[in-house]
Amino acid sequence: MSKLVAFAGIQGGYKVVSTAEGEFQKALETFDASSKIEFPNTGYYLPVIYSLTGMKVETLEDMKEPLEFARGLLPPHIKGKHHLPYLGPLLDAGMAAIFAYEIIEALRILREPDFYLPQEDPDIEAGKIWVGPADDVILRKRGVEFVDGSAPGFAAIVGSCPDPETAKMIVEDYQKKNLYIFCAANHNGTSVIEQLIEAGVQIGWNTRIVPFGPDISSAVFALGFANRAAMTFGGVQPGDYKKILRYNKDRVFAFVNAFGDIGTEWGVAAAGCVNWGFPTLADTDIPEILPTGICTYEHVVANVAHDEICQRSVEVRGLKVTVSEINIPCSFGPAFEGERVRGADLLCQMGGGKTQATELVKMAEMNEIEDGKVELIGPDVTDIEAGGTLPLGIFMQVAGREMQPDFEPILERQCHHLINYIQGVMHIGQRDIAWVRVSKGAMEKGFTLKDLGVVLHAKFHQDFGAILDKVQVTLYTNQEDVDKLTKKARAEYKFRDERVEKMTDEDVETFYSCTLCQSFAPNHVCSVSPERTGLCGAYNWMDCKASYEINPTGPNQPIEKGECIDPKLGQWKGVNEFVQKASRGAVTHYNFYSMVIDPMTTCGCCECIAAMLPSCNGVMTVSRDYTGETPCGMKFTTLAGVMGGGASSPGFVGHSKFNITQGKFIIGDGGLLRMVWMPKMLKEEIKERIDKRGKEMGCPDLYDMIADESVGITEEEILPFLQEKGHPALTMEPLVG
Repeated sequence: MSKLVAFAGIQGGYKVVSTAEGEFQKALETFDASSKIEFPNTGYYLPVIYSLTGMKVETLEDMKEPLEFARGLLPPHIKGKHHLPYLGPLLDAGMAAIFAYEIIEALRILREPDFYLPQEDPDIEAGKIWVGPADDVILRKRGVEFVDGSAPGFAAIVGSCPDPETAKMIVEDYQKKNLYIFCAANHNGTSVIEQLIEAGVQIGWNTRIVPFGPDISSAVFALGFANRAAMTFGGVQPGDYKKILRYNKDRVFAFVNAFGDIGTEWGVAAAGCVNWGFPTLADTDIPEILPTGICTYEHVVANVAHDEICQRSVEVRGLKVTVSEINIPCSFGPAFEGERVRGADLLCQMGGGKTQATELVKMAEMNEIEDGKVELIGPDVTDIEAGGTLPLGIFMQVAGREMQPDFEPILERQCHHLINYIQGVMHIGQRDIAWVRVSKGAMEKGFTLKDLGVVLHAKFHQDFGAILDKVQVTLYTNQEDVDKLTKKARAEYKFRDERVEKMTDEDVETFYSCTLCQSFAPNHVCSVSPERTGLCGAYNWMDCKASYEINPTGPNQPIEKGECIDPKLGQWKGVNEFVQKASRGAVTHYNFYSMVIDPMTTCGCCECIAAMLPSCNGVMTVSRDYTGETPCGMKFTTLAGVMGGGASSPGFVGHSKFNITQGKFIIGDGGLLRMVWMPKMLKEEIKERIDKRGKEMGCPDLYDMIADESVGITEEEILPFLQEKGHPALTMEPLVG
């Protein structure tokens, strides 16, 4: 590699570390040494430093140790005339700079706590476009997409393009490939993020275009996100730097795009990224590092044309991306799922309380439907004035030799995701409470309602080809037709719900596994039964059954229960044998119905985590969208960090929201009657089901007996409330012996 590259990079390392040291000294002059240092709402301290060294930076004074460590990493300056293997020293300088950048950003948050807007979407009207480091709620929510492959990797973009149109072209190309785009730094007074805003592109986590910050130092947030994924989902321990870096190279497929003039500070940041196996591709004429080594292929590639950089980046990183073209005029892909259609850009809407919008999938005989037939009966979006409304009925008829009526609701639920994948179209809800909003931009590209049918036909075949042979879609926009379809659909919904609700674990001899999260939590094996949905809330027993029918070698495998070892706690010989094999011997057994005795393992994707409250003789649960304190003394993020890497943790267990009111929920410990606290937002969300389950268990007033944060966030605060209400947990046998 070029001596010039090493010289510039190492010079940059010295400069960045010196800058961090200077800012640290200034901070000591302004703030007390005990001042709290943190990235908002994360249990990982300064995540790059913590993950690679194990150092917990909690106060300003704690920064001294990692700063000295970074200074110690800096290699001697390049002086000699003779050739040396420069890559090693350059990587050390890069890592030193990354540590320094993280400290610089932490000091910024200390000085200016409101500089970043810690939420998923920026507030552009208020001028708050930078969201800063992702909190742990976002990490866990978005981490699922890296687990299931819907997000194969991320592009870290620094600088700015020649013009907004070029920036939009490149970013949309990455979106079509389902990648996240993490943006930082500016060039010539602007950034890619500001160019995208000028071009009318929606930015934020929901569209996978993340505006981390305006300086090159904020690029460290992308590396922090990657390292937290390794610890959160992969169970890699803090300080095990070799596993952290190897994990990222092998599992988090990322790369850097550098747009604009690359100085020493950008150069050393690029060198730092190489430690993770993340290569850099630039649009300028910079010295290249082409031999393979740390990265899968080349390390630094220069002079890449803007219209080629997306494909070239994917090739250099060794990323396998599957993109299937859908014959509609708008761009299509999961990256557009979080896009909003707001009032100023609204062409028309259907449902959402304005009109009726209903979706129904029904199985048909092979000779009853015509594959690929998409018919619109009624007016189209082009036939009404801007801002208008239409009723909408989407009737999907499917046929196949392997199709079963049980699969209808699984297919029906795909409407939400697939319609949302259309750029400029927003879908909310399902069944008979759907809501579709179409943007003016979509119509300008040529969108019509028949495109909804085209998408559903194509994706049903792509995703469910093992069970489907024919798909026909009829769209209704006349009120009379929509009302007729809605009446038929509601009868179908009622039948399905009653059938699923009445299923029990005793009704079946086969459960299903879900090992989807093993790419991040290698020891975790989620077992799904009729009365225990998957921890993530996305898979129930019927979903797993359908998944197995569709993909017999996939992550959802049948588990023969076999001999029942413990009917109270929920343990079976066949399940134990499967779990031991699937976890490669790490887990020998667990119980379905207990959180006290050998509970099921938990991954980082769980919707909720339950914990014992010994003083109250009960349990609490907290959902990941609640960020406050809880009576067990830990926030959700801390709980997930403690037991979310695939471990069985007595006294704690991960579960879905729906599982709380299922018949077998911790029934071995007393069931739902043990529930003494949950966040108010979760409690209200499942109120009807709590009322129903409480009545079944002989406690019709259970909902009113469960405390929430308005009562207190410690056991001492909520115990008097429970005593006043006469909560049943207080008179049950001791939770622990």
